[in-house]
Amino acid sequence: MRAIWTGAIGFGLVNIPVKLYAASESSNLDLDMLDKNDLSNIRFKRVNEKTGKEVPYANIVKGYKLEDEYIVLEDADFEAVAPEKSKLLSIKQFVKLEDVDPAYYETPYFLEAQKNGEDAYRLLLQALLKTEMAGIGTFILRDREILGLVRPYDGKILMVNRMRFPEEVRSYEELKLPPKKKAKDEELKMAEMLISQLATEFDPKKYENSYSADLLAIIEKKAKGQTYKPTEEKEEKTSTTDLMAMLKASLEGSKKQAG
Repeated sequence: MRAIWTGAIGFGLVNIPVKLYAASESSNLDLDMLDKNDLSNIRFKRVNEKTGKEVPYANIVKGYKLEDEYIVLEDADFEAVAPEKSKLLSIKQFVKLEDVDPAYYETPYFLEAQKNGEDAYRLLLQALLKTEMAGIGTFILRDREILGLVRPYDGKILMVNRMRFPEEVRSYEELKLPPKKKAKDEELKMAEMLISQLATEFDPKKYENSYSADLLAIIEKKAKGQTYKPTEEKEEKTSTTDLMAMLKASLEGSKKQAG
């Protein structure tokens, strides 16, 4: 793996030199866009909207429109913004993981200790494991300030979960929410029973991207000239009056699976 950021984690007066690595990758099939006439690849070009001509990457700059005029930014301008954050993820607080709403979680990254940082890295890892806490701080990655949560992963390594800032989580106030009404006692009891029957410890290995595997199987069939018939799933119409019946059927189904 190739490091995408090199810097340090700071908590108190302790600095831990680290490298940051992507901890996730897409499991979707890499599909190309083609011209249906001759199956040529579709290319995207960076063009000048006035001349229509392609612009070399070396000639592309970043700018911000301020009062109908673009202010061009250079590398030095980005570096001048909180330069201490460019190379330091400073932990500002420690929190219980259970107190962080999953809605704030985004991309995960692995942290690797650099030379002479192994002891401090191991200390922070073991301290977080023992206290069941996580550290929150910010740093600069690719010209953007990142809110990061530092936590143990698999009991062996430190991970940074990139988090959304509060203003990036949209409000649900415009959505139509169910009217406030207490569920019927019998329905609630059966729903709790169903949840209890299906409750297990989380095992991520139980889940896989089956859509990509199924799509690849279709691609391989087409490559061999084979035909296939898509299966049609009938849409089952239900109503709120069927709620008790659905709950009972669900309970019976989960009992049979368990048996």
